[in-house]
Amino acid sequence: MQSNASGMTPTGIELRHLRYFVAVADAGTFTHAAERMFLAQATLSQQIRRLEEMIGTPLLQRCREGVRLTDAGKVLLEDSRTLLSLAESGMGRARQAAGLGRPRLRVAICNGVPEALAVAAASRLRDTAASARVEAAWLETALDTEFTVIREHRADAGLGWLPPAGQPLPAPLDVMELGTFEPEVWVPAVHPAARRQAISVGELILLDVVHGPRRAGAGTYDAWRAVLRSADPQFEFTDPPFRQSSLITLAFASAASRPTAVLTGPCRLTTTRKAARDDRSASSYDMVRVRIDQSPLTANAGLVWNGDLPRPLQQVLFDTADGITLTA
Repeated sequence: MQSNASGMTPTGIELRHLRYFVAVADAGTFTHAAERMFLAQATLSQQIRRLEEMIGTPLLQRCREGVRLTDAGKVLLEDSRTLLSLAESGMGRARQAAGLGRPRLRVAICNGVPEALAVAAASRLRDTAASARVEAAWLETALDTEFTVIREHRADAGLGWLPPAGQPLPAPLDVMELGTFEPEVWVPAVHPAARRQAISVGELILLDVVHGPRRAGAGTYDAWRAVLRSADPQFEFTDPPFRQSSLITLAFASAASRPTAVLTGPCRLTTTRKAARDDRSASSYDMVRVRIDQSPLTANAGLVWNGDLPRPLQQVLFDTADGITLTA
């Protein structure tokens, strides 16, 4: 970070300027960033302008969608995350050395993780961390398949969906797998699969299939679409009308002009076919919940953490994952 005028490191830059800058970059707009930082938007804009003046170059470009990072902004964003993480870690270690605080674990949870898994993980982490005199904090944030928020030190660990088989996690991440999950399918009550409580891939691709949208879980979405396209190269999912309301999606599918199925995200542990036949189906809006024969669509859940965490904190995460038990 050098100014164009003198070639010297800019003076007057404080950690708060970097926090404000990172907040805007993450939020995508000044409005959302100001809300998260509990600041007036005018104050936030002023502080970002001041940072740009001290560095000597624009960092953000305003556009219709919000803000876009300049090349200089991209470089500063990466370094800012590192500096802020080091500062937070250093203050934490200093407080611990003075007997003023406990080590802290920030664990992010992915949207769409089955509730039973999230509850089991949170409960186990609470108990394990307490036994090790570690403070555990849960963060609600998006987790991509590369677990960027962990690699960028915005979180220490994350509970989410792992990349498809054959795609390793980026270094220096470590992982403990927690189980393989599959979706459920809702089909019209008049469909033959409703009586069998199971549907084949061949039957499924003949229907319109509502699933997604892709941005809610790109890795799983793309992997499942590839499986179905192996049976029909022209297959494409239909986006749900309201992603946050499964009931509205079911009502939409039941009233569609042609036979339509609703595919959920990964929500239940894969089991044997016998267990599947023993399971009772549910019904809503003349749609019946079934499963897909032979479980061709799956996603692996895991607890992922940064491999550069102190060993005692990694042990807490390992013990947490090792102690999670789930039933199908």
